[in-house]
Amino acid sequence: MKRGHVALAVLIAAIWGFNFVAIKLGVTGVPPFFLTAARFSLAAFPALLFIRRPQENWRWVAGFGLMLGVGQFGFLFLAVRLGLPVGLTSLVMQAQAFWTMVFAWIVLNEVPSTRQIWGASIGFAGIATIALGRWTGPDLVPLLLCLVAAAGWGAANIISKKAKPKDTLSFVVWSSLAVPLPMLVLSWIFEDHAQIMSAITAPTLSVLGSLLYLAFLSTLFGYAAWNYLFNHYAASTVAPFSLLIPLFGILGGIVVFAERFDVFEFGGAVLIICGLLVSNFGSRLKLKKAEPEGSAN
Repeated sequence: MKRGHVALAVLIAAIWGFNFVAIKLGVTGVPPFFLTAARFSLAAFPALLFIRRPQENWRWVAGFGLMLGVGQFGFLFLAVRLGLPVGLTSLVMQAQAFWTMVFAWIVLNEVPSTRQIWGASIGFAGIATIALGRWTGPDLVPLLLCLVAAAGWGAANIISKKAKPKDTLSFVVWSSLAVPLPMLVLSWIFEDHAQIMSAITAPTLSVLGSLLYLAFLSTLFGYAAWNYLFNHYAASTVAPFSLLIPLFGILGGIVVFAERFDVFEFGGAVLIICGLLVSNFGSRLKLKKAEPEGSAN
């Protein structure tokens, strides 16, 4: 990759990593379901006035929006609102890679390789290690919600793979239309109406900044730039940069909220990262190990 494109890939990972800080700031002042509806409303409007409708079937567009908006971010925002730390959230969300593998096996009949199974096992061992330190009700519930959110992300990945959108940004923008209505209904049923009205009539600067960051930087710029890189390089070249996301998420949690990992969370973090490395790079490491000294490569 050109150095400028490497810098762009790192910038996207940083934006998506610090995205968890913006979420924390947002849900502190706005109910999570309502914030999700607002985030995807801004992502859709006014962008859809300038971006052509996607060519894919509407069931794929709507399905992707529901899994990404309701399945992933609805549960993710709720998990953060209930107290899951920013750094830990960004790390646990990487379980989406393992959920994607499982769903691809079930839906697409893509049988995982041995190294992928080993990677998933190591990763879920990391999740179990984190759960050991958060097994009581108030701490366990946000962790489980985050795992559900990661599953929603995995399901969205499978829908995207089935749809094979020609224009990823168009696909994301128009799919955002499927999110606000169900999230507003859930917000009306489960959330404090007075807090919702306060967020509408007197939003704080942190809430406004959070919304702008989530809708424009994280969603529109992030996906547009990511799609640009995928159009210019092989997926295997670009995708590994996503492993930087939890590093920026953890850094954001430490700097902004003074978060610290306990021994269970640190051990679980190491296992999750090891699992991701085995799943993504296991075959490369094995190949390099097998190459004799003096190889032409």
